[in-house]
Amino acid sequence: MIAIVDYGMGNLGSVQKAVESLGERAHITSSPYSIEKAEKIIFPGVGNFGKAVCELKGRKIYSVLKKKIAAGTPFLGICLGMQLLLEESDEAPGIKGLGVIKGRVELFKTKKLIVPHMGWNQIKIKDKKGLFKGIKDNSYFYFAHSYYCKPKEPVILSTTDYSLDFASSLHKKNIWAVQFHPEKSQALGLKVLSNFLKLC
Repeated sequence: MIAIVDYGMGNLGSVQKAVESLGERAHITSSPYSIEKAEKIIFPGVGNFGKAVCELKGRKIYSVLKKKIAAGTPFLGICLGMQLLLEESDEAPGIKGLGVIKGRVELFKTKKLIVPHMGWNQIKIKDKKGLFKGIKDNSYFYFAHSYYCKPKEPVILSTTDYSLDFASSLHKKNIWAVQFHPEKSQALGLKVLSNFLKLC
């Protein structure tokens, strides 16, 4: 069973439809028990870092996610779901993320470009196997975010240019994460989801 984590923030229905269009069954759930039993986990998210952590803890999902990741369950974080994997964020000082990837989330600081970074942008792929198998370098994906991940370990799968080269995807062991929205990125987004499901 593929669990799509529901903590009140995220494009859950569109992610579920995207996965099911690939012939897989996906269950939207906020149940710690269901998440604990899942064979794969997809963790979408939009909104505020601090509020998301509070929701995860309030629904008793926070510790279950850390346990499942530590146990090696295949995991895909999307947008805020990627940022929450890191230790902390400029958006919510003093609030700790899941901390399964060392680093912090920082606000785009630019006067030349509009923040949030919203719309189609290219990714520069560092590893064309795995999550990006069959996807050409400099392909376009859909982004919507004001903060970006700055990991302190060698986990960057791709970068994107928006006032600086930021990490647009990450990989560490059984964890994959993307800053863009695959469910909004048409055929290439479905290819990323398909690759994740096949990797597992």
